[in-house]
Amino acid sequence: MKVAIDKLLWLRALDAHQLDLSMLPNERRRFLAQVARRSTNQGLERRQERKFPILLAFVAQAAVEQLDEVVALFDQAVSARESRAKAKTDEALVERAKQGETRQLLMAEILPVLADPAIPDEQVGGLLRERIGMQRLREITSNAWKALPKDHGRLSELESSYTYLRQFTPNVLAVIDFQGGPGTGELMEAVAILKEMNRLGGRKVPAGAPTAFVPARYADYLERARKSGEDTAFRHYWELCVILCLRDGLRSGDVFVPGSRRYADPATYLYTVEQWATQQGEYCRLVGKPARAADALQQGKEELHAALAQLESTLAGALPDDAGLVRLDDDDHLVVPPLSAEDIPTEAKALKDELAGMLPFAPIASLLIELDARTGFLDCFTHAGGRKLTKTAETKRNILAVLIALATNLGLARMSEACGLSYDVLAWTMEWYVREETLREANTVIVNHHYQLELSQVFGGGTMSSSDGQRFPVRGKTLTGRTMVIHGGQVLSTYTHVSDQWSTYGTKIIVPTAREAHFVLDDFLGNATDLPITEHATDTHGATLINFALFDLVGKALTPRMRDLTRVTLVRDDTPTEIAKRYPHAGPLLGARWNEALVADCWPDLLRMAGSLKYGQATASLIVGKWSAASRQNTLAAALKEWGMLRRTVHLAKYLSDPAFRRKISRQLNKGESLHALRRDLHYAQQGTITRPRLEQQSEQAWCLTLLTNSVVAWTTEYYSRAVVELRGQGRDVPDEVLSHISPGHSDNINFFGVISVDVEAELAKLDTGGWRPLRPAQLRQLGLTP
Repeated sequence: MKVAIDKLLWLRALDAHQLDLSMLPNERRRFLAQVARRSTNQGLERRQERKFPILLAFVAQAAVEQLDEVVALFDQAVSARESRAKAKTDEALVERAKQGETRQLLMAEILPVLADPAIPDEQVGGLLRERIGMQRLREITSNAWKALPKDHGRLSELESSYTYLRQFTPNVLAVIDFQGGPGTGELMEAVAILKEMNRLGGRKVPAGAPTAFVPARYADYLERARKSGEDTAFRHYWELCVILCLRDGLRSGDVFVPGSRRYADPATYLYTVEQWATQQGEYCRLVGKPARAADALQQGKEELHAALAQLESTLAGALPDDAGLVRLDDDDHLVVPPLSAEDIPTEAKALKDELAGMLPFAPIASLLIELDARTGFLDCFTHAGGRKLTKTAETKRNILAVLIALATNLGLARMSEACGLSYDVLAWTMEWYVREETLREANTVIVNHHYQLELSQVFGGGTMSSSDGQRFPVRGKTLTGRTMVIHGGQVLSTYTHVSDQWSTYGTKIIVPTAREAHFVLDDFLGNATDLPITEHATDTHGATLINFALFDLVGKALTPRMRDLTRVTLVRDDTPTEIAKRYPHAGPLLGARWNEALVADCWPDLLRMAGSLKYGQATASLIVGKWSAASRQNTLAAALKEWGMLRRTVHLAKYLSDPAFRRKISRQLNKGESLHALRRDLHYAQQGTITRPRLEQQSEQAWCLTLLTNSVVAWTTEYYSRAVVELRGQGRDVPDEVLSHISPGHSDNINFFGVISVDVEAELAKLDTGGWRPLRPAQLRQLGLTP
């Protein structure tokens, strides 16, 4: 933390935070900063007059990034100590529960004696001491039993970390200009008082310092300390409440930091009302949403009643022995029977084994060289300095070696030994060619190629996708890693978006303890491939009200698989009596009234928010994170959640009434899960442990892994297609229905171990005139041999 603050102050001493580069487009500023980051001193000198714009763009961007890093470290450190306090409090509660059980058993013996009128009062004490025993009574009464505070003692436990937090919180408050939005006046006044106390070395909180911002669960601590005259305790608890509320305000957007990108005022993420006025009409036509609130409400109601009518029909006709159909039990409670993801034909596994046996064996480098010959994805790797060099065989070889080194987690040093290329050559190639933007572009080329394959259309139409996180162990200090007991150490998460054709079109590195729902929309809206995706599935983690609302407002559908359905609140648009008359079976399941008036009042702003996401004005994860954590007083967040409740009700009504719909969602989610195994197989070196510390480096490595995963899927799909053609040419019946259950996400035919030979020209010479490898003949397949 102190090192990060020193860097920020050094940049501010250069006035980097005051540089005005608004005359340059954002993309141009980003490009210049990227060139500076990769250049040596000598390289900058050779650029002569361009070196000054490059350096100015670099320090300006570095000032913003360093500011975000300081605030992120502040959030991380405070949250870590709070989590530690929570864990210790939970342990104490478990021990308290054990003691409570002992006391409860004792009361079971005492109460019958007290309640028996036949036992005289003067004999009660002696009888109880005789029955229970003095030794047992002494053991139980020796431990004081005090009432717990509202937070079960969490703030008291956090107070033990006060000295640790004081090592950096004064520095953060001194260098960061925290500002508050509406409703944060008292909190910002408290922050100003704390800053002044830190500056002057004050130990006592001034009389009249605000406390109304303190959450109710912590208020008792301050009240007790004030009544007992414990100024030190009051100072500690008050300062901790200021720090915690400041952290929460940053997360919700109620508190913001001028000059920051991640912690800026949420209003700056959206189009202004004036900017939006010229785009609203086009946007509404694009996503099929009415501009008038009344029309939008009517459209939503029609969808709601259509879904409820379908659910009513299902519940009315369901029988106890109907497999997969939801029903009501004798107490009118909803019963959702388990449902398999899909009915896989018995011949599908045998066909997959046969097709896999026909595929040729190929080293991973040969596979990539062959795929590049058909797609040209290596042409996407342009020089970071803006020079689009001719792709010689040597340049392609170097790029491929770096891709394999990062994707398999070998690293450049081991890759140099495995393929015989110089480490310096590989390091230079990685620095100037392998970047997130070039990896994204190359991945898009492969996904588009896979989408055009005939067999891919059998797997799915490319209209549905899913997303899920995958944990990887990480070594060393990193902002993205967190220690998780369930995974046995420090891990990070890669969050991937997978289409129904088995291709991965989005990858993002996220903190494993962060809520994955915040990142569902990012790569979905940023999809640059040809996949015409309109529907997205997640597990319960993505099924938040904010996501339901935003998916609908951008013209897409969120269709998650949800658990604990009986606990989910469904909404109605009329009184319980009227709804029960219209839907006798489904009506009682609708537990809340939808707030139409709130949605109507905020409808123009809801469209403006969605349009800002759709057109790339704001990052979806920032918007979802801020509005998910917003206070109840935030009208726009409340309206967004109301619209989300309507969309969730519509989805669940369809989800419950249609077993085929539920099975389709589960099948798509299983595709994403199955690709996790392929990624782990590819990411084998160093036991899969990531050692690169910075987010940028980790993102590049994650995209290299995604690129290799998609390459394996595309190559396997191509040769599956050739094998199917051969079988059908022999008169075999190979129906598409059976093929749709076969996964191309396996690596049985690919070798990525041992010596890795990256010889582009030699590998291309091994292909036939059409650019293909021969399938394995039947007699060799029976022996498990390759030609």
